[in-house]
Amino acid sequence: MYSLDAVDARILLARDQSQDASLIEIGGRLGISRNTVHARLKRLRDGDALGPPSATLVPSAAGRPLLAFVTLSVSQQDVDSVYAALGAIPEVIEAHTTTGDADLMLRVVARDTVDLHRVTQSIQMTPGVQRSSTSLATTEVIPRRMSLLLQQLADEV
Repeated sequence: MYSLDAVDARILLARDQSQDASLIEIGGRLGISRNTVHARLKRLRDGDALGPPSATLVPSAAGRPLLAFVTLSVSQQDVDSVYAALGAIPEVIEAHTTTGDADLMLRVVARDTVDLHRVTQSIQMTPGVQRSSTSLATTEVIPRRMSLLLQQLADEV
C-alpha cells in the first residue's frame, strides 16, 4: 500500500474542502502543478490508498438509514464460504475479522427494524455462522473521518 506524505495529505484535504474542484484549482490552491496533483491521485488509487467513490455515500441517501453492528462467531473450517456469502448480502457494507469473543464485526444497514430483521436472518442462516449479536446504532457522535489525521500529516514539513 502507498504511504502518504504531506503533499498527498494537502491534496486530499483540498478535495474534502471542495469535492468538485478541478485538478487545476487544487494545484493552484496548493501551489503545485495540475500534473503533480493528477500523478499523486493516480498513485494513491493505484496503491490502494483510496477506496471507491461509492464508499463515501451516506447509507440513508440509498434508503438505508438504520445502522447496526453485528458480531459473528463462525466455524473456522467454513470461514471462506462465510466471507463469500456475507459479501453477497448488499446490506453488509463492511466486515472485519476481530479478536476477542467474536470472529467478525459487520456494519449493516437497513430500511427499518423489520428490514434489519430480514438482513440479520439472512446472515444467521449462512452456513458456518454459529452465533450472532446485533447492536443498533442510535446516534453518530463522530462520523467517519480522516481529515484530522490528514491535517496532522500535512503539518509535518
